[in-house]
Amino acid sequence: MKNTPDTRPTRRTFATTAAALLCLAVAGSAGARNFPTQPIRLVVPFAPGGGNDLLARALAPRMAEILGQPVIVDNKPGAGGNLGTDVVAKGPSDGHTILIASNQVTINPALGLKTPFRIEGDFAPIGMVASVPVILVAGKSQPFDNLRDFTAYAQANPGTISYSSPGSGTPQHLAGEVYARMTKSAMVHVPYRGTGPAVVDVVGGQVQVTFGTLASVLSYIETGKLKPLGVAGQKKSSLLPALPTFGEAGLKGYEAELWYCLLAPARTPKPVVGKLNAALNEALKTPRVAEQLAKQGFETSTSSPEQLKTVIEGDLARWARVINEHQIRVEQ
Repeated sequence: MKNTPDTRPTRRTFATTAAALLCLAVAGSAGARNFPTQPIRLVVPFAPGGGNDLLARALAPRMAEILGQPVIVDNKPGAGGNLGTDVVAKGPSDGHTILIASNQVTINPALGLKTPFRIEGDFAPIGMVASVPVILVAGKSQPFDNLRDFTAYAQANPGTISYSSPGSGTPQHLAGEVYARMTKSAMVHVPYRGTGPAVVDVVGGQVQVTFGTLASVLSYIETGKLKPLGVAGQKKSSLLPALPTFGEAGLKGYEAELWYCLLAPARTPKPVVGKLNAALNEALKTPRVAEQLAKQGFETSTSSPEQLKTVIEGDLARWARVINEHQIRVEQ
């Protein structure tokens, strides 16, 4: 008589495994329902004073009200924003550590910069926050008052113009590199550890110009400490309607707009990401938050996590094309 293998242990193993998976699913679902259970750490990968920081500090109080837990802004500058970004990439995937990022995260891969994270694989998109124009500004004592005069001066004095940025590989850095190549102007790049110090040194005269976000330079323009030379793009600014765009000055096709978003570590549960997205969108639609950001030059923009993923993928392709076309390289 042929022996039939006893399958009972295997069945018990399947049953045990299924029960364990069910328990994990139930626990994960309960965790998402109860989220957040502790303060949320909102990492800003730059020093105070820049666009990321201004947005984070405007959003944090309202998101805290919505979520029922404090949202603590934590500045982690360094390595052109990559240090703080890596902190979140390696952080816990429970939604209590998130990042406010600019479109720099879509630029670094095209530059070939070595980073300890991958934007496509190490982060879960939460949602879009805002965009802001980039303004070329100069110190008040500089011998040029508009973009055409500045371009003529830079071309006639190669290597004597220095421009600051929040760090190598940032959108502001790329704004200067693309401008220099389009106008055949040799300029010296001076990287800083954030927008705030990069702008302050232009005010102080240590650097001649900077490509700064409108949010970071507007107060200095209004007090006469910086001279605006042009909007680095094709679209005029509603807060500086008389300021010509680079397109109006002859640089057709030039674009340097920044956008900002919230990201969580990869593997953050989708229901948690959904809660964060809902809180972010509600905060952005709150009148006092929207008004505050508009006065600082930001144009708020809401999205779903899936829509942000599409934007990131599109920008990765665009910057790869731009950087290749202009043969831009960054020393690490």
